[in-house]
Amino acid sequence: MSQYYRPNRNPDRNYGGSKWRLSRSKIALFLECPRCFYVDNKLGVARPPGFPFNLNSAVDALLKKEFDVHRTNGSAHPLMQAYGVDAKPFAHKDLNVWRENFKGVECKHKETEFTVSGAVDDVWVNKRGELMVVDYKSTSKSEKIEALDQDWHDSYKRQMEVYQWLLRQVGHDVSDTGYFVYANASKDREAFDGKLDFEVTLIAYTGNAGWVEPTLRQIKACLESGEVPAKSETCDYCNYREAAGKELSRFASPARALRGARPSLTLASRSKALKKDEKEQTRLF
Repeated sequence: MSQYYRPNRNPDRNYGGSKWRLSRSKIALFLECPRCFYVDNKLGVARPPGFPFNLNSAVDALLKKEFDVHRTNGSAHPLMQAYGVDAKPFAHKDLNVWRENFKGVECKHKETEFTVSGAVDDVWVNKRGELMVVDYKSTSKSEKIEALDQDWHDSYKRQMEVYQWLLRQVGHDVSDTGYFVYANASKDREAFDGKLDFEVTLIAYTGNAGWVEPTLRQIKACLESGEVPAKSETCDYCNYREAAGKELSRFASPARALRGARPSLTLASRSKALKKDEKEQTRLF
């Protein structure tokens, strides 16, 4: 079994188990494909994970260290000054917990009884004492990144809105305005020379978390249902499962025929034929 993927988890971590929680990423999965969400959280079979983005993680870690210096000093980062943002990195005793994967900012949602959580990258505070959610992103594109105007950027925006909602749930005054710190690696250098050069831009975003509460109710109804939801037409995982299932059924039909027909075969010969057929299915798949 792959060291990165274990399809069946401990039942305690499925919906109804003592360790289950609704993370920000699980909310995103529900919005992407309710069927995959149900199979993951109710049935306990998760999607295979993507391969770790180690370079992105390195950029994330270094940005946190950089902003933490200014947090300790009570000063504004030069990027804030360059973009005219009158704020400072927010110092709070729980910040490291808020940043921690599998922990993060968490609250108990009374209506659904969900424990909802999400790990932030950073939090700033403005002159009015309002918290401002900050998310770090990194990529490598030829053009300067100054806006989040692509359809796939919607998931980034919802991510920030969940964080804004969570911080409000635990009692903080949170600004609708958040920021994306975008690090864009340049590819137009003459040589690698053992380093990447990044252009860092700051993108403001005005969030609206009004969709979060209705979505939590929809998730509750989904998980309480005894029926597996329909697949999303745009879900590659569901489309793969469906296509593979059809092909496996086609190759399995001879095995079914052997089980129901050919009574003249001895028990030993039927067993041998079935094993041979099943071995061939595995090879073809």
